Amino acid sequence: MPDTTSSEVPDAARDGRLSYAIFQLARAHRGHAAAMLRALNLHPGQELLLMQLFDRDGRTQAELLERAGLDHSTVSKSLRRMQEAGLLTREPAPHDRRVMVVHLTDAGRALREPIADMWRTLEQISVRDLTPDQIEMFTACARTVEKSVRDHGRQASGG
Repeated sequence: MPDTTSSEVPDAARDGRLSYAIFQLARAHRGHAAAMLRALNLHPGQELLLMQLFDRDGRTQAELLERAGLDHSTVSKSLRRMQEAGLLTREPAPHDRRVMVVHLTDAGRALREPIADMWRTLEQISVRDLTPDQIEMFTACARTVEKSVRDHGRQASGG
């Protein structure tokens, strides 16, 4: 597949070169991850929910929502699709019937290694031209940028 992106920054984004680079990176990375997930019969974001359940099965939908960093409608839709696919079950919590508890099925648990392999491969592809020091620096910078954006979002919303 030919590379249809350009390293040239549009004139309107010249004062936002970093933001434009982040957008291009995120789009390319997400597109590649989505293709890898399709091979596992998953949609983007579903692996994030499964990984949370791999770490601790029996989380509530609210916990998954918070921990995966996805919006409510995405989590609800993803959980419904995964339940229909036989990867998990959802049942009301004994202490509060309004709270839904999510459990992996055997089919869901069987995706642990394929998902770990997928993330490992995506990592290898992503960092193949970087040194270990560059990887550490990039990761630290990305976390700092993410925190800045999240903090600004909280301040803007009054939270």
